[in-house]
Formats: sequence, structure tokens, C-alpha cells
Amino acid sequence: MKRINIWGKLFNVIIFVILISLALSIIIPLLWMIISGFKSNSEFFMKPWSLPEKWVWENFVVAWENGVARYFFNSVLVTSVSVVIVLILSSLASYSLSRFDFKGRNFLFLFILSGLMLAPQVSLIALFKMLQTINLLDTYWALILPYVAFQIPFAVFLMRSYFLSLPREVEDAAYIDGCNTWSVFWRIILPMSKPIVLTTGLLTGMFFWNEFMFALAFIESSELRTIPVGLMNLRSQLGTNYGVLLAGLFMATIPMIIVFIIFQKHFIKALSDGGVKG
Repeated sequence: MKRINIWGKLFNVIIFVILISLALSIIIPLLWMIISGFKSNSEFFMKPWSLPEKWVWENFVVAWENGVARYFFNSVLVTSVSVVIVLILSSLASYSLSRFDFKGRNFLFLFILSGLMLAPQVSLIALFKMLQTINLLDTYWALILPYVAFQIPFAVFLMRSYFLSLPREVEDAAYIDGCNTWSVFWRIILPMSKPIVLTTGLLTGMFFWNEFMFALAFIESSELRTIPVGLMNLRSQLGTNYGVLLAGLFMATIPMIIVFIIFQKHFIKALSDGGVKG
């Protein structure tokens, strides 16, 4: 028993060290980016690992005025609309697949999941031609529609698994009280599924916010560029002014950090309640 306890403690220590190392590998570059965003260009090269001698707040103003404000608005708009559409369609599909017994249900579920096997890069040319045919290139919908299509399979996979874990007795009681299917879904299932709904929104939102390939291929005008492509354009405008570039990069990371901090409890609860179980 003592040997088992020793090996158990050793295993816990190893896991703890690994997790701390992973956390530091994320936190240290983030802190370095934040600190470097307050440095002048010369100080960035001369003292890359030290604190700024003078905190240059103008870097953030310059970055904001040179396009980050517009790119920020575009990313917020595209991400918000895409997340809302994904959550609406995926929650309805997941509820149907988890609660209703109809012919071809399993086939339909497998058909939706097959979208996870399709890499976005493979469909880039085909999507470009389709969007060009229906005159949606260089519009917000050129990003929103592909984003939604590629994230629905992942969202349905998460939400359906969670819906299956919910007790049916609550729904049966609601039907007895006179509720219809829509009332049960809206008033019972969605409130009970708040953790997985918010988790799905968070994960898909992170994908939409950071997506680069579609944003580069389908958007041509600078007025519609999102944060990832906009920061690349900002680099060509500012040249080697890395303080301003890192300030813009830090501003681009703030929304996702804030959203994750706000909803982290729901994220953990969704995982612990079986949100990703089959």
C-alpha cells in the first residue's frame, strides 16, 4: 500500500509539473507581448526582456488609429453573427437528434458529423467560386456562411451529447402540464443546457475570431478585413515598428481573454457534466 501511495503521489507531482509548464508556456509569451507593446522601437530591440523604462501608451493609440479599430469592429460583427447562427441551428438540430425517433436519424447525425472530416483548406477554391457566383465575395456573408457551415458539425456533436444526458422526466412533466415541443425546448432544455451552449459559443467564437485563411481569400477591401488579416496589413503599413504591432496584437487578444474568464465556470461545468461524452 505504501508503494502504491508513493507512486500515486509521484504521478500527481509529475502531472502538476506538466500542467505548470504548459501554463507558463502560455503566460510568459503573453506577458512578454503585453510589456513589449509599451516599449519604443529602439528599446524593443535593445532590451527585449526588461520592463519599459518609459511606458509608451501612444503605441496603442497609433495602432487603433491605423486600422485596428475598424478591424476590431469587423471581427466583433462577424464573430457575433456567426456564433448566434451556429447556436440557433445546432441547438435545434441537436434537440431533434437527441429526443425524436424518426427514420434516418442516425444517418443524418453521421452525415452532419462527416463535416468534421472535411478540412476547410480543401474547399477553399470551391467556396471561392460559389461565393463569386452568388456575388457574396468581399462581403461579411462571405465569411459568416462558411464559418457557420464548418462549425455546425462540431457544435452538434457537443450539444447532442449533452442533451442526451439530460433527464427525460422533466420533459415528460412539462408535456403533462400542457407544454408543446417548442415550449419544452425553449423553457426547459435550453436553460438546463446553459453550460454547453455557452461552451459551444466560446469555442466556436475563438475559431471565428482567429480564422485567417477564409478572411484572406474572400475579403479584398481593407474596410471589411478582420483582426488576423488586418494585423498583417498593419505590419506592411508600419514597417518595423514592433511596439505598435504588439500593441495591436494585444488589443486583438483582449476580447477572447475576457470572454473566457467570464464563462470559464460554465466551460468547466460542461466538461464535468459530460458535454463531450458520446
